[in-house]
This record gives sequence, C-alpha cells and structure tokens, in this order.
Amino acid sequence: MLCKNYFTGTDGYCKVNIFITQLNSFLEFLTDMGITEIADPQRRRGETIQRKSLELEEIYTHWTDCTRCKLHQWRTNIVFGEGNPDAEVMFIGEGPGEEEDKQGRPFVGRAGQLLTLMLRAIGFEREDVFITNIVKCRPPKNREPEKDEVIACSPLLQKQIEIIDPELIVTLGKPAITALSGEKLSITKIRGRVMLIGGRKVLPTYHPAYLLRNPARKREAWEDLKTLRKLLGP
Repeated sequence: MLCKNYFTGTDGYCKVNIFITQLNSFLEFLTDMGITEIADPQRRRGETIQRKSLELEEIYTHWTDCTRCKLHQWRTNIVFGEGNPDAEVMFIGEGPGEEEDKQGRPFVGRAGQLLTLMLRAIGFEREDVFITNIVKCRPPKNREPEKDEVIACSPLLQKQIEIIDPELIVTLGKPAITALSGEKLSITKIRGRVMLIGGRKVLPTYHPAYLLRNPARKREAWEDLKTLRKLLGP
C-alpha cells in the first residue's frame, strides 16, 4: 500500500492505519466493559438546559395567578425572571419597576441597561446569566418590598435557585441580601465580600438603580464585578 510520507512509519506501514487499528481495539475494550455510548458534553448540556427550562415553566404555571400577597392588586405582569436556566451566575434584585411590570421582564429600564453594561464589562451577556428579583410583582411607587411580600415570594425564589443551581449568586442591593440571609445588613459594609448562605456562595453588591443615583459608587461596584470574574475563573 502506498502512503504519503507524512503518514508513513519507519517500518513502511501507514501511521494512520496503525491509529485506526488501535482505535478499534480501544472501542472493542469499551464494548467488553459494557460502555456502548461515549458522552457528548455539548449534548448533555443541551439536555440539562431543556430539562431545567421545563422545570421552571412548570413552577411558573402554578404561580401565574398568584394572590399570595397584596402586590397582586397593582401588577400588570408577574416578572418571574429570565436568562440561562443552567447559569453559573444568578443575579437577584429587589423587585420589578414600572418598565419591568409593563413588559414582564426583569431589569429592562435604566437600571437594567446599566446592569447589561456591567455584565458586558466582565465578558457576559444577559443570556449567559439568570436574572430575577426577591418579589415578582411591582411594589407601588417602586418602594422596597415589605416583609410579608418577601415571605410570600420566597418559595418561588428558592425553587428557582434549586433548579438553576448556580455556582454563585450575586445580590443587588440591601433588600436582596437581607431576604437571602435573613439579617439586616449594611450593603456598604458587606459588598464585595463572599458569603456562604444555605451552602451557596453569595456576593452582595450595589443595585444598579443605586449606582445611577450615586455614580461615585461605580468604582466599588467595578471591584465587586472583578471579584465575580475571579471566582468563576477564566
């Protein structure tokens, strides 16, 4: 058999033929071991995303007509959240604003635009992460969610966290970290510090709406984003 020099070994046989022979032997070995399928990571990930999407849709169906707290009286839409259902990072804010209530999507107003820019600054798009809030209905005049409202929405939030199973949770603003930790904490004192809550890593930082009102704090928020990036690795 004639072979190009690149594939020819010193003994005159084609290296490619030797490789194929070795590969066949390896496949026969796997078959003898009862292994009949080689895992495809991309396929597995696609299946995981599909499964988690269905699980999220299922719980949303149960909450579509929610009247568990008084916020349902004023809402236009329930804002469940959006993004990658198998995300490494989950962002949790306070509650929907006017634009979010209209569109049924989280963080689409001015604060949401800033969040999108913050994500891009560390190499993420919105589709790469999952974004939600501690309450899914807009509080009147964008006030902070009250304790009973947070408690009413807590089972849904906990179910979202359980399904998505993020490597890191980033809380945006004081109400979000208070809801997750169960403690009243000063965001200026704890921001940028990784906490362990319920066995999960949580990184508190400022809410984008707060940064719009206090642009001098953006430098600190940038440091928090760099911490986030380091935690996830390259």
